[in-house]
Amino acid sequence: MIPRELIGIAPVPGGGELRCFRHDGDYYIYSGNVELMSTRVYGAEEALAELAVERRSVSASRRVLVGGLGMGYSLARVLALVGPEARVDVAELVPEVVTWNRELFGACAGHPLRDERAHLVVADVGAVLAGARDVYDVVLLDVDNGPEALSRPDNRGLYSQRGLARARDALRRGGVLAIWSSGENLRFERRLQRIGFEVSRWNVRARRDKGPRRVIWVATRP
Repeated sequence: MIPRELIGIAPVPGGGELRCFRHDGDYYIYSGNVELMSTRVYGAEEALAELAVERRSVSASRRVLVGGLGMGYSLARVLALVGPEARVDVAELVPEVVTWNRELFGACAGHPLRDERAHLVVADVGAVLAGARDVYDVVLLDVDNGPEALSRPDNRGLYSQRGLARARDALRRGGVLAIWSSGENLRFERRLQRIGFEVSRWNVRARRDKGPRRVIWVATRP
């Protein structure tokens, strides 16, 4: 039996920690006993990018913000879809996650941080959104486990009415906000609608064709 190897621990601003493990050639990031992400399961993360860019259209997705670097799969899929002149900002709160991408598992997603269109910001994506107005064509939020915010209580602010209003205002007219979640949340869906978004909900598989179901909301600013 191949043992699981702990290869990194990262404090999370505001409390808690992330732990990075390696097992049988794959990498995993945990918060407590909850597996947040891995290099084995990333189909829903890629679908997040595809649904958002498809809704906005490739030609109109010139400025994109990816909230949460994670294993890099959402960022990599955005970069594969958008044009050569696009700019893709990626906001990651935990510096160690950036280091792990660059030094450990970046190759699994094709080293998206090496793409010249990718611009890394080590910061809370909520702060990035608060400082932007009518800037982005597409915003992806793949932070924590979605609106439930299991690993960091402060992440709930992203999914609050105030946080969603900031995301709306950071989008250009017709811009798209896409949000990944580990499960259904009808209260959150109604919150998106109250903010003024046109909302559709998609159920996708964690591994494309199998595995647990994930939820992606695609919200368009009219």
